[in-house]
Amino acid sequence: MHKVIIIDDEPLARSIVTEYLQHHPDLVVAQVCGNGFEGLKAIQQYKPDLIFLDIQMPKINGFEMLELIENPPAVIFTTAFDEYAIKAFEAHAIDYLLKPFNQERFDRAIQKWKEQKNLPAGKNTRELLEETSLVPPQSQRIVIKDGSKIKIIPIQEVHYLEAADDFVKVFTKDGYFLKNKTMSHFEQALDASQFVRSHRSFIVNIQQITRIDPYEKDSHVAILRSGAKVPVSRTGYPRLKAVLGL
Repeated sequence: MHKVIIIDDEPLARSIVTEYLQHHPDLVVAQVCGNGFEGLKAIQQYKPDLIFLDIQMPKINGFEMLELIENPPAVIFTTAFDEYAIKAFEAHAIDYLLKPFNQERFDRAIQKWKEQKNLPAGKNTRELLEETSLVPPQSQRIVIKDGSKIKIIPIQEVHYLEAADDFVKVFTKDGYFLKNKTMSHFEQALDASQFVRSHRSFIVNIQQITRIDPYEKDSHVAILRSGAKVPVSRTGYPRLKAVLGL
């Protein structure tokens, strides 16, 4: 028997997947969830073999939920998402079901999962998340797991980011929060007219800069409204000047 979790904010969509699963007695539904918060808790509790996941949900969407899971399970997406994401699904997801879908299409997705279920699910899911996180709606906020809590940070509230080994420190007025991403990822995902990589280890929100002071040798330091000081390297300085129009 294989454990399955259904995560979708639409009651009809949840009931359709539940109904179609009745044709697969080797799959047992461990839990049905109406949003990403419930889904995250259920995955941590039941450790399912497979999840059916909607993308466009309130609170946190499907991609954001998956980002918070250290070892994500196999995923079949049930979605009406845009063309950009569909290309990513085709490259990295086990399968995706475009709503509305019928029993025959559902069964093919199950068969595809069974053929691949002995392969590691995490790598493909991580690659999918990297690609879809560059979609503009995905780059307007950062979702972070802070202990047992989930924090949603609108991108305009980010003061700066700092590299920290395999993580990035995201600084706001409330301090910093760790996100398991790379600086290169954020450099790609964030709006280049608002966030500048001032230093190998720092990306700064230019709206937070009050002045830029000379520092030792050819480097500078950006002074933020909060009083924080962000290093500006020799190569970062011209980038910063160009965006600031100096």
